[in-house]
Amino acid sequence: MDAQTVMQELEALGKERLKKMYINNGAHEPVFGVATGAMKPMRKIIKKDQALADELYATGNYDAMYFAGVIADPKAMTEEDFDRWMDGAYFFMISDYVVAVTLAEADIAQQVADKWIASGEELRMSGGWSCYCWLLGNRKDSEFDTDKLSKMLDQVKNTIHDSPDTVKSAMNNFVYTVAISYVPLHDKAVETANAIGPVEISKGKKKPSVSLVSERIQKDLNRGILGFKRKYVRC
Repeated sequence: MDAQTVMQELEALGKERLKKMYINNGAHEPVFGVATGAMKPMRKIIKKDQALADELYATGNYDAMYFAGVIADPKAMTEEDFDRWMDGAYFFMISDYVVAVTLAEADIAQQVADKWIASGEELRMSGGWSCYCWLLGNRKDSEFDTDKLSKMLDQVKNTIHDSPDTVKSAMNNFVYTVAISYVPLHDKAVETANAIGPVEISKGKKKPSVSLVSERIQKDLNRGILGFKRKYVRC
């Protein structure tokens, strides 16, 4: 399949209801409104194609950018490639659920995520924190530096309430993921969640919501999923 064919297929799969939902979350035109599950048949045909992924991502069409992440070859992407993709990410559903997810399958994931977290730029920061969520929920605990993650928890506790909304959300998810998926720091993550307390978050055109990550952690601990790791990062 070439880019033109993929774009035609995506347009045909678009739903007005989903388009409105994506726009309410922060997407802007061009966007078709394609359900992620509806992309699976094309993905099975294409599998991985980095050149095609880059071409689709560069269109600026939200659905094409999402599908680019599905067919990307993360191990073939350089730090410069990931930076270029992040430059094109204009709202959190791209930075945190396309770019960060793709980065999480690359060998350079932690070093790039660290750089983004330190950048001071909202979407880079949220993408960096989100990348760690995808990493911690998939990779073995032994692949991480416990002292480093401990300092990151401290950073969240000290800065979350003064951070931009998308960063607040990603930081909240980081504390949750450490508590559930990184057993060595479970207790500290729970303490951090309790110290943070309620966090007000506003995304896209939605009304602000209040997140209490300690409740979310406890709910999933009650389900008995401490130490949970997913088999794959990308679906």
